[in-house]
Amino acid sequence: MRIGIYDPYLDDLGGGEKYMMSVAAALSKSHEVSVFWDNQKDIDLLLQRFSLDISKVQRVKNIFAPNISLLERLPASRQYDSIIVLSDGSIPILLSQKLFLHVQQPLHMAKKGFWSAFKMSRVDKIFCNSNFTKNFVDPSFVNKTVVIFPPVTLYPKKVKKENIILHVGRFRVKNIAIGDYKKQSIMIDEFKNMVDKGLKDWKFVLAVSIMEKDKEIFDKLVESTKGYPIEFAINKSNKELWDLYSLAKIYWHASGYGEDLRIHPEYAEHFGISTVEAMGAGAVPVVINAGGQKEIVTNLENGLLWDSLKELKEKTLQLINKPALLDKLSIQAKHRAQDFSYEKFSEAVTNLIG
Repeated sequence: MRIGIYDPYLDDLGGGEKYMMSVAAALSKSHEVSVFWDNQKDIDLLLQRFSLDISKVQRVKNIFAPNISLLERLPASRQYDSIIVLSDGSIPILLSQKLFLHVQQPLHMAKKGFWSAFKMSRVDKIFCNSNFTKNFVDPSFVNKTVVIFPPVTLYPKKVKKENIILHVGRFRVKNIAIGDYKKQSIMIDEFKNMVDKGLKDWKFVLAVSIMEKDKEIFDKLVESTKGYPIEFAINKSNKELWDLYSLAKIYWHASGYGEDLRIHPEYAEHFGISTVEAMGAGAVPVVINAGGQKEIVTNLENGLLWDSLKELKEKTLQLINKPALLDKLSIQAKHRAQDFSYEKFSEAVTNLIG
């Protein structure tokens, strides 16, 4: 089967891009897979960041580029048995035998009118990265929508853990219309507050990826941490991150805090790959009770969920002061992470495409 894959944000190095290239890698084992993209450097950077094996995947001319007309795109798309598109809510007109859409964040895709209904009729399946995302796809498409959780490749390392609270996430001055999407400055302030109130012998490590355009503001954030046991690991590869995951005892995540998620659900974490990675290394997640995090973590079973900053601090101190609880949840976190294996993802994607 000949399969084409298109991700309009392939140069962004985000979780959606890792997901789509994981789809390509999984399908390339038994199909001829191509990625529609013009710049090889973008793909090289993505592979360096995520350590993916897409050696069997071809890069071909991007038929979705703005300078490509519909009259040029249609015959090119006819050559494919299936095309898979990371959708921003829109539905492309293509002539492939099958069309699959991947939805990575809460999107209201339904639009009234004959033309929109026709385009949706051409879609075979919509697959989402979480039930949180799926719930925002219009109910009229429910029979076409399934959930395939992102794959998380685990690199367990047997090292002695240290008193580290870890956070992993992109640093963006502005993302999806809000500043500090990952709420990194808020977590920094809360950790500083804990230190001011007597926390000793613990440090907070933020592993962040940074774009050059955001560096000036990031430097100001770093400046604000002077005098506190706060460290930054910048633009690390996935394997390098595992050194940090393996050392950390606790993992923090706060996307969505302080936002009205009923109006803007996209401000919450849509799934939370870094949370699963941390759990796979035995770091106990203490994460916000919102978005896809609730599908990963069960409170007091394999981690802790919080709704307020007061709870974030109280539950973190609970783990610090109760080593037996920390050890118990660490073991259960490792078990839970196995549910998001690459093998399960690969099987689900292969079955979906047929």
